[in-house]
Amino acid sequence: MTLVATLIANPARPAITDAVLAEARRVVRTEHQPRILHGEVAAELLVPGSPEQAPILTEALREALGSEPIDLAVLPHDQHRRKRLFLADMDSTMIEQECIDELADVVGIKDRVAAITERAMRGEIAFEPALRERVALLKGLSVGVIDGLIRDAIRLTPGGGTLVATMRAHGAFTCLVSGGFTLFTGPIGARLGFDETRANRLDVADGHLTGQVVEPIVGAEAKRASLIELRERLGLSAAETMAVGDGANDLPMLAEAGIGVAFRAKPRVAEAARVRIEHGDLTALLYLQGFSAAEFAA
Repeated sequence: MTLVATLIANPARPAITDAVLAEARRVVRTEHQPRILHGEVAAELLVPGSPEQAPILTEALREALGSEPIDLAVLPHDQHRRKRLFLADMDSTMIEQECIDELADVVGIKDRVAAITERAMRGEIAFEPALRERVALLKGLSVGVIDGLIRDAIRLTPGGGTLVATMRAHGAFTCLVSGGFTLFTGPIGARLGFDETRANRLDVADGHLTGQVVEPIVGAEAKRASLIELRERLGLSAAETMAVGDGANDLPMLAEAGIGVAFRAKPRVAEAARVRIEHGDLTALLYLQGFSAAEFAA
């Protein structure tokens, strides 16, 4: 059996030096030369070993290189390395903001709503009642403000467009599945190039929010069910799937995926996920699949 150790830095802060690679080779005890995926931004090493050894080797690398701004993952090197189904969370993952917090900012209650959002994403309170509570506070808000928010307040996470475009160019199906709202996922998903989007629907009457979410709510189990449904529809194995997210409501989806990636995630999520990305941008998910920067789609 063969494993592959991937080392990833942020493109704005290259850190995969020759010294780093030499130390990584020593830790994982490989004689293989590194494959450079992108300058000092990403590289990989073939490592002899079984899948059971992958978490142990990942932790050994983290301990040895912990002072470096580098993400590390040791995964199986097999025929399913390049995934054919990709599901992504939106808020604080594919975009840098939480859309509901930005809506609350319009009516001057961002701090109050953001505090509830943070607790829900950390898994301290249940997602569904927390969503209903926050949406109720937005009653009466004009839906007309959303286009302006998307234009002025929402920023795409670096690397996201390249990630989606590259996976689609290599035959993967991509789905943006969010505990947020269709009024955001529609235009944001289209801008990023996703094949499909799924999210909650805000109830609207006369152009204003009623303060209610249309049931059923897209929460943790709905995200996991989406992955299973799409996987079965496409006739794929679990090993051919990848998911990414940051909050507690992403955990079941991440656990169901062949590779579940915690992206700049809350502590509970980072601890539970098979892979965590804390330094790199979203192109890190391409390096994990063995793509080199030369293979990225525009």
